Formats: sequence, C-alpha cells, structure tokens
Amino acid sequence: MAERLTIARPYAKAVFQLARSQQRLPQWSEALTAAARVIADPRVHALLGNPGVSNEQLVGLVTGVAGASLDEQGRNLIATLAANRRLGLLPEIATRFEQLRAEAERTVDVTVTSAVELSRAQQKQYSEAMRKRLDREVRLHCELDPGLLGGAVVRAGDLVIDGSVRAELAQLAIAAAS
Repeated sequence: MAERLTIARPYAKAVFQLARSQQRLPQWSEALTAAARVIADPRVHALLGNPGVSNEQLVGLVTGVAGASLDEQGRNLIATLAANRRLGLLPEIATRFEQLRAEAERTVDVTVTSAVELSRAQQKQYSEAMRKRLDREVRLHCELDPGLLGGAVVRAGDLVIDGSVRAELAQLAIAAAS
C-alpha cells in the first residue's frame, strides 16, 4: 500500500498544481473522483493488466463511463496513466489530490456517527466545536449507528473522539476486570 501511495503522490501533486494554477480545484476533484470510481469497480479493475485489453480500450472505457466530468486535460491524464500502466493508482491519486486541496483550502471533513439523528442545532454545535479545535473550516458528515446506544463518535482524519455510550460501557468493563 505504501508503495502505491509513493507512486501516486507525484501524479496527484502535478494535477493539483495544474488545477490550482487554473483555479479549477472543484472541477479536477470531480473528474478524479469519477475516474477513480470507474477504476475501483471490480469489473474494470479486473481488466487492468489484461493482455487482451489495450491501453486505448482502457482509456475509452474510463473516459466513456466518467463522461462529462473529464475534459480534454482529464482525458490526457487518463491516457498518460494508461500508457505508464498506472490507471490502477487513480483511487490513490484522487485521495491524495483531495488531501492537498483540503490543506490549500484549510478545510477538513468531519464525520459524526451518532445513535440517533442529530438536529440542525446539534450539527451546528459539532461543526463549530471542531472548527475551533482544528482551526479549519469543517465539512460535517452525519452517520447513524444505533449500536452506539447513545452519544457520538467524531472522526476528523486521524483524530477520533469516542463519546459513545458503547465506549463508556467498554471502559467500565475493563475497569471492572482489573
């Protein structure tokens, strides 16, 4: 996995620099996400490295399915990756591009998983608290997991704050066993 990220990094950086210079970060984000989704499909992924499928056929498949989200530069990127046998790295390239974009825009994706649906006021509270803690603009994503019993788990990159009832019960069980 680390090797794939190492190989994908220069491609992501080059695309990011191009997108930033053209002030087209959202468009490139959409294009990379669409192309990565195509490559991640098991049916398409199985064609990578297949000697019966040419690079031109792979390029045609990816650009055809990704459709209008790929402009001429996006199609050129897909062709370059295919020529260098790197199409399989598109998911890693897209992920790294999004990381670079988030750093440049000083944003962070925060996922709040709760046992019950959060009200708008609660969502705003979580968003404000994380904005202050991380000193970044927050894109809040809410998920439901009734198995948490109550409370919430907040994830922002590597940061995890587990304030769920399930975690508290697990801590009590550990303390009781000691």
